[in-house]
Amino acid sequence: MRASFIFGEVFTGLRRNITMTIAMILTTAISLGLFGGGLLVVQMAGKTQQIFLDRVEVQIFLTDDVSVADPGCTQDICKGLRKDLEDTPSVVSVQYLNREDAVADAKNRVFKDQPELASMVSPEALPASFKVKLSDAERFGVVNDAFATRPGVQSVLNQRDLVERLFSVLNGIRNAAFAIAIVQAIASILLIANMVQIAAFTRRTEVGIMRLVGATRWYTQLPFLLEAVVAALVGAGLAIAGLFTAKSLFIDDMLSDVYDANIVARISNSDVLLVAPFLALVGVGMAAVTAYVTLRLYVRE
Repeated sequence: MRASFIFGEVFTGLRRNITMTIAMILTTAISLGLFGGGLLVVQMAGKTQQIFLDRVEVQIFLTDDVSVADPGCTQDICKGLRKDLEDTPSVVSVQYLNREDAVADAKNRVFKDQPELASMVSPEALPASFKVKLSDAERFGVVNDAFATRPGVQSVLNQRDLVERLFSVLNGIRNAAFAIAIVQAIASILLIANMVQIAAFTRRTEVGIMRLVGATRWYTQLPFLLEAVVAALVGAGLAIAGLFTAKSLFIDDMLSDVYDANIVARISNSDVLLVAPFLALVGVGMAAVTAYVTLRLYVRE
């Protein structure tokens, strides 16, 4: 009987303050949806970074005199560099590109869709180089320290720096989503507090009678707390459904080309399912704590 009474009071409170309840549900849903979007961006960035780091190469550019005089990498300076690179721990492979190879590589990769620019690239414009594949991109410092000042080396390029610049964009999107989610969460907290206060005020007579006949403070305040939790659960459900819908209807279509090219890691349904419990816990926790604090501060009797 006590449980049925409490749940009856919860239903009555939600129905009595229907507009406030709907506003709280929608605000919570938006807040949690943005928070979940930020978590998905974090997951996507992590997996995408791993894709790029697996492809990262260190490129060692040779000086002009070595590039011109030794196109086959048969002389002592170039041959010694190649042997030492191959003997370096964590180096998986070493590829030598002379000037002609460098031009062909630039045309195939950089100017693939710009034939008019590719025709303007000459061998004299590009130095010979070594492309070094590492088993661990974090070991770039070992290669750089060992070879940057060697005779015949002009400079060392680490593609990892370029990858990190790319991911600064994804980090910016994530931070923007979290910032908006925080603003929405503050709005949700204020709505929850207002809803609890209004609900307690409209039922102050019943609560007063219950206290007179011996009901505990917890027993009289629990329905108000549960109202906030139920509304937050509904909001979390809407947020999770919104993430699934956005993924299926918008994100998959919008990013299909970069997905197919393996430029960005795919957001899967399992990623959304992994985020869903966190959204529910955050929503319920935020509602429960806010309702409890509000009741303790504003409902004295």
